[in-house]
Amino acid sequence: MDNPVPGGIFPGERRSGAGAAMSKDILIVGGGLNGPALALGLAQAGFAVTVIDALPAETRAEPAFDGRAYALALASVRLLRNIGVWDGVAERAQPMLGIRVSDGHAGQGGGLFGLEFDHAEIEEGPMGHMLEDRFLRRAFLDAMAAEPKITHRAGETVTAQTAEATGVTLTLASGETLSGALVIGCDGRSSGTAARAGIRRTAWSYGQTALVCAIAHETPHEGIAHQFFMPPGPLAILPLPGNRSSIVWSETEATARTFLSLPEADFLAALRPRFGDFLGAISLEGQRFAYPLGLSLAQSFIAPRLALVGDAAHGLHPIAGQGLNAGLRDIAALVQVLKDARQRGEDVGAGDVLGRYQQWRRFDTASLAFATDMSNRLFSNDNPLLRAARDIGMGAIGALPRLRRGFIREAAGLTGDLPDLMR
Repeated sequence: MDNPVPGGIFPGERRSGAGAAMSKDILIVGGGLNGPALALGLAQAGFAVTVIDALPAETRAEPAFDGRAYALALASVRLLRNIGVWDGVAERAQPMLGIRVSDGHAGQGGGLFGLEFDHAEIEEGPMGHMLEDRFLRRAFLDAMAAEPKITHRAGETVTAQTAEATGVTLTLASGETLSGALVIGCDGRSSGTAARAGIRRTAWSYGQTALVCAIAHETPHEGIAHQFFMPPGPLAILPLPGNRSSIVWSETEATARTFLSLPEADFLAALRPRFGDFLGAISLEGQRFAYPLGLSLAQSFIAPRLALVGDAAHGLHPIAGQGLNAGLRDIAALVQVLKDARQRGEDVGAGDVLGRYQQWRRFDTASLAFATDMSNRLFSNDNPLLRAARDIGMGAIGALPRLRRGFIREAAGLTGDLPDLMR
């Protein structure tokens, strides 16, 4: 997958003697989605990068549909286009042309008031796209393989890391050592990169589990995403190409365990009163997954010679579908900070440089975490006073075009200080 030059050394790599650590500008731990996206952005900015991925490449490239898909905000689509990935997946993506939000009980439909957002209310185009996991992962693998500045170390894990004044060194399970100016953790909520650096987390459970799957349905979805709030948790119905939709169904932990263990017919029978009949007959496609839901925030996004990105920095409730989008926003900001620092002749792993990244992203992610946390607490209950208040609130937002347009732009990721990769 890599393109060696004479002597077996990759562009940007250095050896100082027999058995010495191989050195790259930047080391990325984690090969899921954020790791490859960051590597491509950094390579485009001129950095030599190594991605250390615990899974084998063939596992990442699995072509079968397993039901997982992502809601990519417009700003995230721009980033994927700017790093050279989007054109390869665009024809497989489903534009999100609208969002409908309602509040109610299973089997009883929505309440008196709801919200409808139409992409035509903003001039930039669709507010986002749905894309299946298998296509995005394959596109990342292909793009990394085509980029000579990226070395992809699949099937490798990190066992130790050491930060020094001039660089950082990682030790792999194989015994090999890698060194660079900076290590970036893209290794999820249980980030070993963060733990080895002594970064603590603030975290709590919601007592909810998300059931994730895909369904086929009889009636076209017209590119409309639905968010139905119920007392145990929200149900998101997100459009995929064809007459298919991705489901993110939040339930109490005990109920979710029961539903996950049901045969397919019984699972669909449990889903039906919550789903409704507006899309006709439904059937299951691919696998079913379950994810415990909670909030997890790293108390710092940086440490000496280290930065955290995506879930390694912040794990959010999926109520607004912003998890991956927030990670991609981290990536765009970090690439810009490091690129600008290098152009000024600064050490890209220096504390003041990394501090700029944290300053840019910390408030935004804390605000998003607070908003998703409060939204889940507000809607995931059956208090009649709260239900009346939230329904009136949704009605008021729907009646005010300027406010509604602001929500659409927020969902599209177009608010705030946008990094260059998202413009």
